[in-house]
Amino acid sequence: MAVAKAWRFSGVLVCANGNLALVQQHKQHFCWRSPSSQRRPISWSLVCGLMLFALGLISLFTGHVASDLEWYSQRLMKQSLYYKLDGGTRVPIDIWKSKFSKFYYGCSERGPHFAPVVRERSSNGYLLIATSGGLNQQRTGITDAVVVARILNATLVVPELDHHSFWKDDSDFINIFDVGWFIASLAKDVTIVKRVPDKVMRSMEKPPYTMRVPRKSEPEYYLDQVLPILLRRHVVQLTKFDYRLASNLDEELQKLRCRVNYHALRFTKPIQDLGNKLVMRMRKTAKRFIAVHLRFEPDMLAFSGCYYGGGEKERYELGEIRKRWTTLPDLSPDGERKRGKCPLTPHEVGLMLRALGFKNDTYLYVASGEIYGGEETLRPLRKLFPNFYTKEMLASEELKSFLPFSSRLAAIDYIVCDESDVFVTNNNGNMAKILAGRRRYMGHKRTIRPNAKKLSALFMARDQMDWDTFARKVKSCQRGFMGEPEEMRPGRGEFNEYPASCICQKPFKYSDVENEYQSSEKVPTVLEPFTPNGYNGNDKGAASLQRLKEPSMGGIPVPLGETNDDDFLAD
Repeated sequence: MAVAKAWRFSGVLVCANGNLALVQQHKQHFCWRSPSSQRRPISWSLVCGLMLFALGLISLFTGHVASDLEWYSQRLMKQSLYYKLDGGTRVPIDIWKSKFSKFYYGCSERGPHFAPVVRERSSNGYLLIATSGGLNQQRTGITDAVVVARILNATLVVPELDHHSFWKDDSDFINIFDVGWFIASLAKDVTIVKRVPDKVMRSMEKPPYTMRVPRKSEPEYYLDQVLPILLRRHVVQLTKFDYRLASNLDEELQKLRCRVNYHALRFTKPIQDLGNKLVMRMRKTAKRFIAVHLRFEPDMLAFSGCYYGGGEKERYELGEIRKRWTTLPDLSPDGERKRGKCPLTPHEVGLMLRALGFKNDTYLYVASGEIYGGEETLRPLRKLFPNFYTKEMLASEELKSFLPFSSRLAAIDYIVCDESDVFVTNNNGNMAKILAGRRRYMGHKRTIRPNAKKLSALFMARDQMDWDTFARKVKSCQRGFMGEPEEMRPGRGEFNEYPASCICQKPFKYSDVENEYQSSEKVPTVLEPFTPNGYNGNDKGAASLQRLKEPSMGGIPVPLGETNDDDFLAD
């Protein structure tokens, strides 16, 4: 079938004769045309320039300043707001909070031309979805399932969660998410039911048709390949449903993604209550804290094909785990590290944070699963940040009922990471991307993603420079990876990480930003003296994962003093 962009129409319904009918939602378009085809087009840059010049002349005589026109006109300029406010110098960036977050807000409301929901009896059939992977991978599948149901004008059955992946969690949707809230909050977008009605199942001559669509399929694929089957069979199940919908979609569909991910998917009360308790306990010990998501489990390292200096024991152990995936190619550990594909070690995460300016009295909440190498691997990070907490440390007894369920444990970590003042990750995994996008949507809360490609070379050359040089280079590497609003550009990366269609800007004046900059306190970039463990050269066993040398002179560690960087991220 050649049905294109059907989600923009008011409906995709079946007529009595079985033919597919499209009822287009007509829109009026107004445009201006020159009466003469030979007339040259108007340069809007010139018009805006002349308007500003005229307003400038008026302001000289009246004392009044043009208000918000300067905001709209500056959009025609290629200069960045963040780096051109003070004579071309870079604006200092607070490591705890973005100064520009108040000029942006999450916006995912339905547009005036978004067609009404198709009710169950009028829909084209029932769509069953079987998600895949861990909690956050399944979350992307659920979000896309709602959008696909909208594209097909289908009734969505509450998605099934994966019970057979590496995580081995038999939790169902109702055990993790508030199913009643999920259905009610999306009632104007998609009709969702808990199960296919028995009457429909009994009337079917064959079991539900099962198929798997290619990864990142366009909406046209669903209309051409899935819709005809749905119309014939009435019930279709899509399996292994993770990242099966394209990242770039129509803006209204992107906003629907945001309504699902950031509003409709609410955790159950027991999960939400415990997550909030952990946040409160962290707040009682510190006014602000960092949440670090460490993906450093054995399976993660094995899948990445990376090597961390644990000798033959590490190579053997990770090699055995790697055999679980028969289709994985042979990878070069050095090559993967240079490409930025290797997760940072806990020690490297600590060094990055100290180099950015976080002091050693900063409180850390560490969200992780099983750490490869155990306590020996975590020890360098603990020395850099002694105020080190995990969910097990904060809620040992209350956590017992959750321990058999990895997805519920991940949901608790998700809540604490989302509520933290700063969120840091050592990887480019699903939770890292989803939380980065959510925190942008919820007010651009500080989110630090390591620029692993550039940092890898810097870490490998760590022993060839003093601490001040290392810190300066880390700040340079991390420019553009600190969660600033300017990082949001339409078309950049995956939508879950950069939900540009759902971020709106408030009109502002340059003077607003200048006042914010001038009234802010000096950027905290002072380092406490510290001397973490150096790499001892022992290449035996996983417990001796590679550590980076500390600055030294003649083999004697040099205490790291205070830095004088007034402008964060400015070389």
